[in-house]
Formats: sequence, C-alpha cells, structure tokens
Amino acid sequence: MGEKTIKELAVELTVEITMLCDSIKSRSVFTNQLLRSCSSIGANAHEAKYAQSRADFISKLEIALKECHETEYWLEVLYKIQALSEEQYNTVSEKCGKIRRMLIASITTAKKNGKCISN
Repeated sequence: MGEKTIKELAVELTVEITMLCDSIKSRSVFTNQLLRSCSSIGANAHEAKYAQSRADFISKLEIALKECHETEYWLEVLYKIQALSEEQYNTVSEKCGKIRRMLIASITTAKKNGKCISN
C-alpha cells in the first residue's frame, strides 16, 4: 500500500484533534475554532477530487491549505496557554505540517502541469 492521501491524513488528524479537544475543559472558544479549521482541511481536499475544473481543483486545495495554516495557529495558541502538552502539540503539529507540505506540493504541481492530481 502506498503513501496516504491528503484526505486520509486529514481524517486521521481530525479524529486525533477531536479527541484532544474533548479532553480540554473550559477552552471551548479555542477548541471550537480548531475543530472547524481542522475538519475543513479534509472536507476541501475531498471536494477537490470532484472539482469541475482545474481552477476549481486548485481553489479547493488552496482553501484546504488556508485551513491547515489556521489549524496550526489554534494548536499554537492552545499549547501556549498550556491546554496542550508539548508532546501533544508536537505530535499534531507534525501531522498538520505534513499535510500542509503535501497540499503545497499538489497545488504547485497542478499549477505547473495544468492537471488535476488525485488526492
């Protein structure tokens, strides 16, 4: 079996972050934002698979990338207010960073080659 797709990694990250957020008490303003941005990564990557055009494909991946950056922001906030341990923060940040790099590579390739890349 090959490397996991962006969508598969995003689903795994969403599940992991959901469990983390469920364990964080009295920080719902931040955890709600984190859950929204994180779950949007995979949703937009999934939608890109059925894009109507190359421009639509790229747009959906760019939205996923934007949501990935926002997810990293909320993770940092939760870490800095000590709602996440260093280990938790490093684990999910590393996964989010992998998705971000994959999105950037896919967007770059799609723009360069003019092809839709299966994600």
